[in-house]
Amino acid sequence: MVPRALARLFQLKGTGPFLNTRRNNMDYKQQVVTALSAVLGADLDAETISQLIEQPKSDDLGDYAFPTFALAKVRRMAPPKIAADIVAAIDQTDFDHVVATGAYVNFFLDKVAFAQDTLTAIAEQGEHFGDAQAGSGNVPIDMSSPNIAKPMSMGHLRSTVIGNSLAKILTKVGYTPIKINYLGDWGTQFGKLIVAYKKWGSEADVKADPIKHLLEYYVRFHAEAETQPELDDEARAWFKKLEDGDAEATKLWEWFRGESLKEFKRIYDVLGVDFDSYNGEAFMNDKMDPVIRELQDKHLLKESQGAEIVDLDAYGMNPALIRKSDGATLYMTRDLAAAIYRHDHYDFTQSLYVVGMEQKEHFAQLKAVLLEMGHEWANDIHHIPFGLITANGKKLSTRKGNVILLDKVLQEAVDLAKAQIAAKHPDLENQDEVAQAVGVGAVVFHDLKSERKDSFDFNLEEVVRFEGETGPYVQYTNARAHSILTKAAVQPDATVHLTDANAWPVLKQLAAFPDIVLRAATEYEPSVIAKYALRLAKSFNQYYAHTKVLVDDEELAGRLALVQSVTVVLTAALGLLGVKAPAAM
Repeated sequence: MVPRALARLFQLKGTGPFLNTRRNNMDYKQQVVTALSAVLGADLDAETISQLIEQPKSDDLGDYAFPTFALAKVRRMAPPKIAADIVAAIDQTDFDHVVATGAYVNFFLDKVAFAQDTLTAIAEQGEHFGDAQAGSGNVPIDMSSPNIAKPMSMGHLRSTVIGNSLAKILTKVGYTPIKINYLGDWGTQFGKLIVAYKKWGSEADVKADPIKHLLEYYVRFHAEAETQPELDDEARAWFKKLEDGDAEATKLWEWFRGESLKEFKRIYDVLGVDFDSYNGEAFMNDKMDPVIRELQDKHLLKESQGAEIVDLDAYGMNPALIRKSDGATLYMTRDLAAAIYRHDHYDFTQSLYVVGMEQKEHFAQLKAVLLEMGHEWANDIHHIPFGLITANGKKLSTRKGNVILLDKVLQEAVDLAKAQIAAKHPDLENQDEVAQAVGVGAVVFHDLKSERKDSFDFNLEEVVRFEGETGPYVQYTNARAHSILTKAAVQPDATVHLTDANAWPVLKQLAAFPDIVLRAATEYEPSVIAKYALRLAKSFNQYYAHTKVLVDDEELAGRLALVQSVTVVLTAALGLLGVKAPAAM
């Protein structure tokens, strides 16, 4: 379903896929609608005809198809007869040909004109091909958000790369994303960490390798607490000291936070991800009291077993817990403060939370409480859920020590890429740089090619393969296309007529890119881009296998324009995923 904010903007400012070109993919469909309307105007209006038009799965059945079943009752004829009558009456001037196939009217476009329009559009617009003005305004994206004093694991990858890709996609269609790393830098876990450090920690060890040792302390705390429940009481007491501004607790918290942030930024640099804000949970400490007062003033707070809640029975939800019986605040309190701060500070058009599927109820409650408070803008908040990454079928868990370190995975991926590059192309310049782009890109692409709500089991060797549905396969296809252009003795020319039938599947994929971008934006779904990149790469490789591109004939410059267009669009598609596109591999 298209989110309401985007749907409204698309309705008002809907754009066709090609901007500033003579014709576009939507125009070709409109060409079909116009031809059919001239014949069917008495039976169906243009909008209904447009909705009925399909795109056949096979090129043998044309480029657009119109099913005649809806006319059977009106005309009191069998659908195949209706299709034959339409073909006999329709103006075929602007088409290659139009035929009846059973109950369908199949339209075959003028391939030469389509090729020229598509290649010209890409040549003229370059990296801006597929840009659209679907809307405007700020879009805060709550993403990544690791916990301080814990390592970044594969469990953090999904939120990071999905959020980063959405930021790039939304930028391409006109929005201004604001990437927020809402760090987990507050909460009872810091009480646990302080207790663990004071009992078993070493300042020298933490200084030497902060994340490794802080994780060891954290895991040990949970193991010891199973037989010593009093440790949890000590942890709560230390966190209360931290909330009250105790000097020792604050000093330790600042130390843990600073060391963690340095390590996080090192990994973000490897991934090529940056942020506009690192304001975490602690930033909201002084912003919760006004929220609680507002809830009180609007008579929304109720007491339940000593705690304070907001009743959400009207929404069919469990109550939202705002403050515990000991007066401690919770995630909900903090997230309410964060939502209000972001609305006031950024005046957002939409606000996205790229957070796991298990938090679905929490964000539904968050929106419901904000609506109860009278904040209608809560309707522009969207939870962008995603599935889990598992290892050998088991959920990753920091507290149980079942964790796969993200930096280790990225380095292993780079090493695997380097080995394959050395075997396939030992003379390649900048091998280390290319291996970095391929290895890291492989991990990112593998995550994003799956629909975000799906979970998947991670296997590194499957990820870094140059064959199959992988990032390196797309990158290698792009590099192959660049290699052809490098070897060519003439320049690409989009105005040269291209009649090669083998080019048609590639041309159709290229022309579809702007629609793909818009779909990825409306669905908040990077996998739409990743799957498209795989289809385009496959189509081009099939074309290359059947066509000798560098034959010196009258269509050489046109074929080179096709190859160049593939490099432009594959590079753009990979870029929207946060994956680099080396020109040589």
